[in-house]
Amino acid sequence: MKRNQRSRYKLLVVLICLMATPALAQQQAYFPDPDPAIRQRLEEWQDLKFGLLMHWGAYSQWGIVESWSICPEDLSWATGGRKPGVADNYYDYVKAYEKLKTTFNPVLFNPEKWAAAAKAAGMKYMVFTTKHHDGFCMFDTKYTDYKITDPGCPFSANPRSNITQEIFSAFRKEQFWIGAYFSKPDWHSDDYWWKQFPASDRNVNYAIQKYPEKWKNFTEYTHNQINELVSDYGKVDILWLDGGWVRKKTEEDLKKEMEDVYEGSRWARNPQSQDIDMPRLVREARAKQPRLIVVDRAVPGEQQNYLTPEQHIPDEGLPYPWETCMTMASSWSYVPNDTYKPTNEIIEKLVDIVSKGGNYLLNIGPGPDGELDPVAYQRLKEIGTWMTLNGEGIYGSRMFSVFKEGENIRYTQSKDGKTQFIFLFEFPKEKLLLTKIPFSKNAKLQLLGAKGKITWKQRENAIEIDLPASLKAVTDHVWVLKVIQ
Repeated sequence: MKRNQRSRYKLLVVLICLMATPALAQQQAYFPDPDPAIRQRLEEWQDLKFGLLMHWGAYSQWGIVESWSICPEDLSWATGGRKPGVADNYYDYVKAYEKLKTTFNPVLFNPEKWAAAAKAAGMKYMVFTTKHHDGFCMFDTKYTDYKITDPGCPFSANPRSNITQEIFSAFRKEQFWIGAYFSKPDWHSDDYWWKQFPASDRNVNYAIQKYPEKWKNFTEYTHNQINELVSDYGKVDILWLDGGWVRKKTEEDLKKEMEDVYEGSRWARNPQSQDIDMPRLVREARAKQPRLIVVDRAVPGEQQNYLTPEQHIPDEGLPYPWETCMTMASSWSYVPNDTYKPTNEIIEKLVDIVSKGGNYLLNIGPGPDGELDPVAYQRLKEIGTWMTLNGEGIYGSRMFSVFKEGENIRYTQSKDGKTQFIFLFEFPKEKLLLTKIPFSKNAKLQLLGAKGKITWKQRENAIEIDLPASLKAVTDHVWVLKVIQ
């Protein structure tokens, strides 16, 4: 595609976003990847609908928030998320946190069990935290000793110590798409949080223009580690990059950040461009992994192939590829005795997201022993029972002309538009009336999981459907009607 054609294409998509969803689109524009092969790969990814995200690291031993407890910002999930009684001051706390490497020994680690449970739940892709913001690597990188395979970590003696490799292999055998979560900021790296200066927030703690070699070292460190992941760990389908504050910034961006700092409303006390040369990074990664989907989260540009609302479901459908990432429990990381969402709520969220054209990436945090909470396994089993009956209306579907009717009805349709699916969050006590979906004269209707056809009538302004009360027993959760036009 020629440059001027690409520019017009970008502008068109941005304008469509602004017209369709003003609030969200004004926060972040979408720039389609110029490569048709990547756009086709995104279409295939949109067919998958349901994935598993896992936040796991040495921090699981304390049962606290991942990484953020060592961030010096005065935030509820940072200072408020620290392990009580560890240290009297921030500096001793960080030392104690980094020593978690020396006690991390998840001897019950069994990724085949995780993969089997996720497959049974109907999940089709996974994203694993190879490295979070704290810099602790869950893979055998040669660029730092702050990693699971270092001799200073007891689990390094385990034949399965290269956890990322083991997880990717186990899930790949179950036909999952493989996603590598990777944090662009690295709070352990002396080229990001330089020990010559104290850290004051989540950002690089030195002036990049004054010390360009330090930043060059960090950029190469980042490129080198990602090159390891795309070179040595088999086929990778998604590179899921977190830490959107590490990005190239324009003068206008920096001016705005300075204004926000003056008003006391920003976490960046020293705004500066943190350019790690994403175009080169992606080019090099795709040389090893053709058709790799790249998600440079919260950074508008061609390196953000799909958008990722966090712990949030958009109110309306969005006109570009997107995925809601959300926790099954209350925290991204393992917390003892955490509260898990009920199965019915998880299924309803899945249906709501899919009806709006999105994918659902559901997070579970493994514990320090390498196991998932028994409640998580139970939820996955129950979700799988529902998906076995009703997955036809989920996988490979697309948005209908409207995504809902009232608060308790959602719609999807097949990609060819010949079949629609009606999701009922509540089983109707009386006849079901639908005003948002037209039926053809010979349309056939069935309830997934039940035998026989369902009768319907065309009223003046509605479709009237008769659902016998006995069919409520088909499922404990959302009921799905299939309409063949």
